[in-house]
Amino acid sequence: MANTSSNKQKLQLDQKRLDAAKQSLDQGAVTPDFGPYREDIIRLLNDALATEMVCVLRYKRHHFTATGLESPAIAGEFLQHAVEEQQHADMICKRIVQLGGEPDLNPDTLTRRSHADYNEQLELHEMIRANLVAERVAIEAYTQIIELVGDKDPTTRRMIEQILEMEQDHADELSDWMNKAS
Repeated sequence: MANTSSNKQKLQLDQKRLDAAKQSLDQGAVTPDFGPYREDIIRLLNDALATEMVCVLRYKRHHFTATGLESPAIAGEFLQHAVEEQQHADMICKRIVQLGGEPDLNPDTLTRRSHADYNEQLELHEMIRANLVAERVAIEAYTQIIELVGDKDPTTRRMIEQILEMEQDHADELSDWMNKAS
């Protein structure tokens, strides 16, 4: 076997990049070497923000309109999911601002930019189904965002991974409710 220690590259920080980080302080967390993907990441995050806001609205509607024998428990679940989706939206807004962007909360474009659909169902089983579909769409969208962002922005990737984990929990809970309601 060849001696790999002689071929080993020395790991060290790039001093020029560290010096550049001392400049343009008005840019906050966005350092000069952030890369060419910042605008694309902001766009992806704004679309994810639209998805979260549509989910908040859908869950709130379902919370207030759910009726039937099991509706109090399910309505409570819808409200909890709405609160958690709002937390996701807040995290995304904060990250967009950190990246030097502006959160797009324009109500006129939310549903067009959202990956998930709004839903006005009044039948409890259909509400659960619509929310499960939306969670599965969000899971797929976040999985793709993680793949696209990769190592281009580790902070955004970790945040999306955290949100993805919660969306998977939501989907599992909704799937359990669907099975109970069948």
